[in-house]
Amino acid sequence: MADALLIIDMQTGLYDGPDQPFERERVLETINQLIHRARTAGAPIFVARHTGPAGSPIAAGSPYWQVWHELDVDEARDQFFNKTRPSCFLGTDLAQRLRATQVNELVIVGMKTQFCFDTTCRVAVELGFSVILPEDGHTCMDTATLSAAAIIEHHNATLAGAFAQRVRAVEVSF
Repeated sequence: MADALLIIDMQTGLYDGPDQPFERERVLETINQLIHRARTAGAPIFVARHTGPAGSPIAAGSPYWQVWHELDVDEARDQFFNKTRPSCFLGTDLAQRLRATQVNELVIVGMKTQFCFDTTCRVAVELGFSVILPEDGHTCMDTATLSAAAIIEHHNATLAGAFAQRVRAVEVSF
């Protein structure tokens, strides 16, 4: 059973930007189901917001920086934090927060698969956390060389085993 849920960069500027994430509605529903399970079990929920410099489209407080309005998180109850790098750990107090709440096993979901999601999964393991990877709980956009579906499957396969336990979201319990 997992100890906590980490949601990465489910922000308006990424979720509803000019390039739509792959299967965005399904991924949102999957993440919301995990939020409800974590909340029912009393597991902490951590929400990362990628934050750009002042004047950028995702500067703190800007409309694109906001968490997507249909993501069922609550700033009064859940633990929000800002990051400026692909890793949710570099330059943040996330590791300290996880240790303070006695988290050993972390479910990681969100965006973008090949950047912040991948980096955070790898760094979490380096810091001694076990990672549960819901293979259907992260997304990205097509690139010039690969479809989003191919990127997601590649990262699911690459992260499984060495960096994470790969499961379907319906198999996750807190």
